[in-house]
Amino acid sequence: MKNQSVTNNLDWICIIIYSLLVLLGWLNIYSSSLSSMEDTYEKQLIFIVLTIPLIFIVLSVDGKFYEKYASIIFGISLLSLAGLFVFGKTIAGQRCWYGFGSFTIQPSEFAKAATALALAKYLSDPQINLKEVNRQIQALAIVFLPVILILPQPDPGSALIYSIFIIVLYREGLPSWYVWTGFITILLFVLTLILEPQYVILIALTTLVIVHFKSRLSDRNILLSGILFALISGFVLSVNYVFENIFKQHHRDRFNILLGKTVDLKGVGYNTNQSEIAIGSGGWFGKGFLEGTQTKGGFVPEQHTDYIFTTVGEEWGFTGSLVVIALFVGLFLRIIYLAERQKTKFSRVYGYCVAGILFIHFFVNIAMVVGIFPTIGVPLPFFSYGGSGLWGFTILLFIFIKMDANKVNEW
Repeated sequence: MKNQSVTNNLDWICIIIYSLLVLLGWLNIYSSSLSSMEDTYEKQLIFIVLTIPLIFIVLSVDGKFYEKYASIIFGISLLSLAGLFVFGKTIAGQRCWYGFGSFTIQPSEFAKAATALALAKYLSDPQINLKEVNRQIQALAIVFLPVILILPQPDPGSALIYSIFIIVLYREGLPSWYVWTGFITILLFVLTLILEPQYVILIALTTLVIVHFKSRLSDRNILLSGILFALISGFVLSVNYVFENIFKQHHRDRFNILLGKTVDLKGVGYNTNQSEIAIGSGGWFGKGFLEGTQTKGGFVPEQHTDYIFTTVGEEWGFTGSLVVIALFVGLFLRIIYLAERQKTKFSRVYGYCVAGILFIHFFVNIAMVVGIFPTIGVPLPFFSYGGSGLWGFTILLFIFIKMDANKVNEW
């Protein structure tokens, strides 16, 4: 029996939402660039045009290619990240790019798709059982290898994105205590920055006592609870040391501003303050396309990149922002729906990776812009200016669209 043409089975809902997001992104880049007299909107238009043949290349490759060569693609990606330490170009203190004349490319944007492929390849092996500790270590190694290479660049924003793979692993059988440990660690860290360590330890002790009596734990687990309390206490007592001696000053400043411990509207907190003003000034329906006073005045730094959503908020208002958010959410839900329909575990896992990567970018960027998350430089997919980001997200998404179209040929 002859294979059906996958071209006729492309998910046009994903493609239409993707196209709308790219178009709306360019319109906002155009608006935010006019006042600065920069040609970023022209460059972004070139990036968008070059994306078209890129999409055709991704879709023309046989769907099985991505599974067969996932490990090789991942290896090449790791080499490209490692090569930055020798051949990379430093911009604004970060060694994240390869320079080719006036053109730069950021390999970490493509490493996300490569890591998703490698993780899907590993988990699709029938012999892999994430209940086994050695398998857990191997799976986590796939996730953290690129993180180890990205953090020293330094690029904490890109490194943070890889945390979403833990949720994918949990979906595929990773014990839930990994997720709970991560959540509790973050909670304790933030609480210790807000409260005195002794109060946080007291809260932890009270919580453990309540859990102990509610769960009717055995005598053996009393010892386990004691060990857990000792570990929590040690972690809490180390937070201030880590914060003061390992975090860099600008990281400390951003956390202090976020937590309300410091007010610096003209310094480190300037970007966040201006973005909140811009979004708030948009009201319900916005000031109109190209009519944003904050945008035209150039008050929000990096508005065409990490803070692009401020243009949406000011010129399109709450209603326009809601439409953009709805498009993103629609795309996430569609990808998850398609992932559940896949006939192979490889395609399903990759689909969840795609949804997770796009979601965490979206969530962190919006949270950063509205002031409920520190500024760490995470772009908004398909909206923020940059060729590497646009191409990386496009490759990530269209590999999955190709896999989904190819399921008509799967058994």
